[in-house]
Amino acid sequence: MATRTRTLSTFVLTPATAVAALIGFAAAPAQAAIWSSSDQWGNYTTTDGYTLYNNIWGSGAGSQSIWANSSSNWGVSANHPNTGGIKSYPNAKKVVGKSITALSSLTSNYNVTVPSSGAYNTSYDIWDTDYDYELMLWVNYNGAVGPLGTSQGTVTLGGHSWTVYKGDNGANQVFSFLRTSDSASGSVDILPILKWIKDTKGWWGNETIGDVQFGYEITSSPGGLNFTTNGFGVSAS
Repeated sequence: MATRTRTLSTFVLTPATAVAALIGFAAAPAQAAIWSSSDQWGNYTTTDGYTLYNNIWGSGAGSQSIWANSSSNWGVSANHPNTGGIKSYPNAKKVVGKSITALSSLTSNYNVTVPSSGAYNTSYDIWDTDYDYELMLWVNYNGAVGPLGTSQGTVTLGGHSWTVYKGDNGANQVFSFLRTSDSASGSVDILPILKWIKDTKGWWGNETIGDVQFGYEITSSPGGLNFTTNGFGVSAS
C-alpha cells in the first residue's frame, strides 16, 4: 500500500516539455533530464497538471533519485536493501475531482521498463478525496511482494483480468486488483472498476475520486535498479 505524500516545493516544466508530455510515449532522455531530485519528498508539478514525487516513505530505505523530462517520460534509480517492508512509491499524479456518477470516462495508458530482479510492483494508486478508500491496480510485480487483505476472487474489468483483494490498514480501506499476468504497456478503463466496487459489491458509495497516481512501489532493489516510465497519461471527463 502506498501512502499519501507531502509536498515541499513545486517546479514547472517548460512549454516544450508540456508538448512532449501530451505525445505520451517519449524516448528515454539522451541528455540530462529537465528535473531530478534525490530528496526524500522531492516533487514538481508539470504544466499539463501532473505532479511527480520521489516519495521515499518506508523505514529502512536506501538511496533513490527521480528524473523527468515530462509527466509521461520519467524514471527512478533506487538502491533499497533486501529487507521486508515497502520503501518507496515514486509516482506521477493527476487529480480528477469528480464523483463516480459524474464521470463519463476515466482511462489511462502506461508503458514501462522494469527490472527482472528486486521486489516491487508497478501500480496505480487511486484515492477518494477524503482518503477513506484506496484502490490499487497492479499491472506487474516481482519478488516477495503481496497485497493487503484477503482474496475476493477473479474478475475481468477495464480491459484486464484481475485477482481482487480487500483489506484495511487501520487508516483506510484498501482494494487491490492484481493483474493475472504481467504487463509492461497498455491502457486501463478505470471507470468500470470504480462502478463495480460501488454498484456490484457495495464496498463504497458515490465517492469523489481525487488522486490517480501511477508508479513503482519498491520493497527492495539491492545494488541499484532502474525503473522507467516511457509513457503515461490519464484522461477524465
